[in-house]
Amino acid sequence: MSAITLRFLAAPGHLSGRDYGAALAVVVIWGLNFVAMKFALRDFTPFQLGAARYVFAALPLVLLIRRPQLGWKWVVLYGLFQGVGQFGFLFCALKVGMTAALASVLMQTQVFFTALFSFTVLKERASRPLQWGLLLAALGLGCFAMSQVATASSATTAWGLVLNLCAAAMWAASNIIARTAQSASNHFDALGFVVWSSLVPIAPFIFLTWAFDDAGARWQWSSAPLTGWLAIAYLGWVATVTAYALWTGLLKRHPANRVAPFSLGVPVVGLAAGMIVLGEVVTAWQWAGVALVVGALACVMFGGRVVR
Repeated sequence: MSAITLRFLAAPGHLSGRDYGAALAVVVIWGLNFVAMKFALRDFTPFQLGAARYVFAALPLVLLIRRPQLGWKWVVLYGLFQGVGQFGFLFCALKVGMTAALASVLMQTQVFFTALFSFTVLKERASRPLQWGLLLAALGLGCFAMSQVATASSATTAWGLVLNLCAAAMWAASNIIARTAQSASNHFDALGFVVWSSLVPIAPFIFLTWAFDDAGARWQWSSAPLTGWLAIAYLGWVATVTAYALWTGLLKRHPANRVAPFSLGVPVVGLAAGMIVLGEVVTAWQWAGVALVVGALACVMFGGRVVR
């Protein structure tokens, strides 16, 4: 989502205590997001969770916020790639074999997929720090692959790794769509764009549930416990609406290069939450992959300053 608002740059200014509090809240909310997904997947199938998440994300805001003033094709494309694509793959990855801790790190590879898609689709050049970051990220993914060879853990499987990377790639594709939509409209409203596009994934997820879920599981939402619904409410209202509103506010008041580095804290919180709350274990190879991916993100964010 942050890629949608990268162009909302404000005049340089110091971050206040309130701004630091908002940034910290976003980091914690998005870091705990993956633990909430794991809890919800105990009571819902991935496709059921996708439908419910976007019902909560769209309502009631879609009744309060005007629809974006741009072509419907951009709203539909973004909803399909960011909603059905990103979260469909991510929920399936968490279900078949991916820990919340590692998912929070692997999803950050969307930065590098976005760069690759920008190079091939938008013909944008890759800066030297970005090239270094891509190399470090590739080495990090190699470490995750070695972890699968060295260990036979059901918590993290090869399919989980592949599906998680597909989710990151779908997130990157939605970034390109959002960037193109923004350039095509003189009145681009990021919040309205996200809220109205949240209506798009609901019907596809319901169809996927009907087509692929076991007949006995299609109606299990009616008997889901309160904890499952609280997890969905967190995903829809807190992780999507609240955190996105805070993040957008920061990017409107301050330059993106002052706000974006806070996103490095998301995988840190995700790792800690997965290990503490869910008791997940990270292997030595996986720790090496985490270090390389986080180092790659830091290289992209701060490498330009070093070069200058």
